[in-house]
Amino acid sequence: MNILVSFLVFGVIVFFHELGHFAIAKMVGVKVYEFAIGMGPKLFSYRGYETEYTIRALPLGGYVRMEGEEESSDDPKSFSNKSVLERISIILAGPVMNFVLAVILFMIIFINTGIPTTIVKDTIQNLPAQQAGIMPGDRIVEINNSKVKTWDDVVKEINFSEGKQINIKVERDKSLYTYIVKPVQEEGRIIIGILPKQERNILLSFKYSVYRVYYILSDMLNFLFRTITGKASATEVTGPVGILNLVGQAAQVGMLNVIYLASIISINLGLLNLLPIPALDGSRILFLIVEGIRGKKISPERENTVHLIGFALLMALTIFITYKDILRIIK
Repeated sequence: MNILVSFLVFGVIVFFHELGHFAIAKMVGVKVYEFAIGMGPKLFSYRGYETEYTIRALPLGGYVRMEGEEESSDDPKSFSNKSVLERISIILAGPVMNFVLAVILFMIIFINTGIPTTIVKDTIQNLPAQQAGIMPGDRIVEINNSKVKTWDDVVKEINFSEGKQINIKVERDKSLYTYIVKPVQEEGRIIIGILPKQERNILLSFKYSVYRVYYILSDMLNFLFRTITGKASATEVTGPVGILNLVGQAAQVGMLNVIYLASIISINLGLLNLLPIPALDGSRILFLIVEGIRGKKISPERENTVHLIGFALLMALTIFITYKDILRIIK
């Protein structure tokens, strides 16, 4: 059952990614031969007016096969005959749809659980917030002179304090009060001992979901930068097998945990595809930007060679990470 849930999560994420490419391709008039979920042998196939829709055996990705994508074509409906901006839009739509999916998934979570707000529902006895004088019903408006709009802002500012004293400004009965609070560390987390009031609202869920995707993207970019500069370790990078295992573990806890993990994976996939790595969407966008600047098309054969080498290296890296994942699971 857990394996089935894992494959379903992968399938939905890949489907949304490829749907982005497919929808914009059709919108700008590109002929699409195949819309595939998975790789390898066909398990299911349905032929539409112009496009064959397939599900394939290996749940490791998917693709949209378009006229003129890999080679030059005289067909006016070919990918290669569309403008640079139209081709960038087609490629960019995949990662964008991953972010859209993440927003939708977070909305499902917040509509079910409620949205943590900046209003204090309760304070925990003998912890810094209560000791400083913060009360239930207070609305946190600033921490260390930084305005806070969401609960994520509150958590971020408290974490940034690294246990040092912080100034918290709250609104109470239309008056503002400032308290000096010294966070404490408990079970590896920096806390002050407040519980947020939860609200259930569709529009607020959408707004908060967008904020959440933004914050997670920021954290991922920060981690990527620190990894590149040697300030963080990439030893815990997880591949397909590791992700399947994580989804399976989440399924044992509850469906909302699966949805949360799926949203994180979707954001990760969207960001990964935007990196200028050969064979990924980011590299194809980079080639098109260069073409736009030069005013001249890059040889499809030369570009395909770069992507082929990049794909081979990515496959080698995937095999290595999968090997590490299996060792980690066995241990």
